[in-house]
Amino acid sequence: MTNGDAKSGGNGWLRPFLVWCVLVVLAGAALAAYQRMVLVAELERQSATLHRLASQQADQHDAHMTALSAIAVAGDGRSFDLFLEVAATITRFYPRIVAVQLVSLDGQSETVGTGPLAPALAEEIRAAAGAADGGIVLLPDRDLPDHYRMIKRSPNNDAARYGLTLRIDAGKLVADAGPFWSQPGVDMRLLLPEGGILVGSETLPVSARYENTLGSASQPLLLQTGMDIGLADLLPAPRVLLTLLGVSLLFLAGLAVMRQRARARSAMQQVRLSAMETRLTHASRVNALGELASGLVHELTQPLTAILAQAQAGRRFLSRGDHAALVPVLDDTVTQARRASDILRRFRDWSRPQQAPAAPFDLRDAIRNVRALLEQASAAQAVRFDLHLPDAPVIVSADAVEMEQVVFNLMRNAIEALEGRDGARRVTVGLTCDVAIATLDIADNGPGVPQALRERLFAPFTTTRPGGTGLGLALSQRLVERAGGEISLLDGTAGATFRVVLPLAGAMREAAQ
Repeated sequence: MTNGDAKSGGNGWLRPFLVWCVLVVLAGAALAAYQRMVLVAELERQSATLHRLASQQADQHDAHMTALSAIAVAGDGRSFDLFLEVAATITRFYPRIVAVQLVSLDGQSETVGTGPLAPALAEEIRAAAGAADGGIVLLPDRDLPDHYRMIKRSPNNDAARYGLTLRIDAGKLVADAGPFWSQPGVDMRLLLPEGGILVGSETLPVSARYENTLGSASQPLLLQTGMDIGLADLLPAPRVLLTLLGVSLLFLAGLAVMRQRARARSAMQQVRLSAMETRLTHASRVNALGELASGLVHELTQPLTAILAQAQAGRRFLSRGDHAALVPVLDDTVTQARRASDILRRFRDWSRPQQAPAAPFDLRDAIRNVRALLEQASAAQAVRFDLHLPDAPVIVSADAVEMEQVVFNLMRNAIEALEGRDGARRVTVGLTCDVAIATLDIADNGPGVPQALRERLFAPFTTTRPGGTGLGLALSQRLVERAGGEISLLDGTAGATFRVVLPLAGAMREAAQ
């Protein structure tokens, strides 16, 4: 395998591999984005459920305080049996309500409730109830950090005599949230309106956050939740494997389709090139036959004319004597001589290429077509083509097939001239455009044309190759001159350089001027 083949083979697998890698990366990014969206949506859903449950439970506290306040006012300070019974029932059925106390605002009566109350705390409750404007006051519990107190004056007017308080275990507000909140990387906390933390840690995961205030007007506690989202969460192994498998299958299917299309395009291109090669070969053979016929006519016309003249003279001589038997023979000789002349003339006319109407075409296309036709021949001889074509079209007015025949003959001759040469083998094709003409140079770095052949190089049957017909350059000169151009061999160049000069098409010539 040559270096070029190795590079071509390397590029053959490297490019699809890079495309596959890009697709895998894009699929991984899409999977990670989808997983994050799913995780964030789940956090929001679970947080909304927790918020709804906590808000409902907080609203129950308002109802309990309203009922307890009404019972306390109904007792009128004489009996608290019903109050204590209802308070005990509430703490029994609602474990998050740890204690219920009724504190007199004047400080003359003892505190009534489900448990004792420290004097300092009773004074704090009394002050908070006395300063209340009708709403419920929330205070953090000084003894338990995850508890808070609800304080309300009773009755809820300026003639209030008591301060009613509930001690709430905030942790039990969110205790029944579900197994989701016990997962690693998931956390929550509950804060008082002033910012004090009731439940939870000082910090929350920052990958995904949720925050909302409870829907209770009396207890606007702030619920905050968070989730840590790591690489393993974004790219779980089972889904990564499934994604990798799916991307690989889709990539292989797409690669198979693309290669099938490439093979189809290559086959169509090969058919086009084969048709073009057949057309050029046919044109070459027909034109070669035309040249051959022209040479045969030129060589045979004089002998046939002499035979005709001799036969006519013999008939005249014989017509004077008594040799009537020779007359039909001589007549046949004359007839056959004329017939031979006519046959040769018809063969010449038949083999002569019929000139197609000249039409404008891009000379660069003819060069590229011939370059494609000679691809295999140049590769077999290790010949490198250097094409130097202008960016703009070079429009000439001629028969496109005939010009392709000229370029084909010159480029094929250049390849054959390099056969057996050591070192680098190179054919250079250059096309330039002047004001009114297009100049095409085809050069090789071969041994060149012997000096003895230069003067008759374009004459028919002149060749330096064994088995050559010697008609290629003669035919090329004839076709170029038919198009109004010139073909020549340049002097003073290494190897051989043939130059073809063609007039530009009228529209292009006017544009150049």
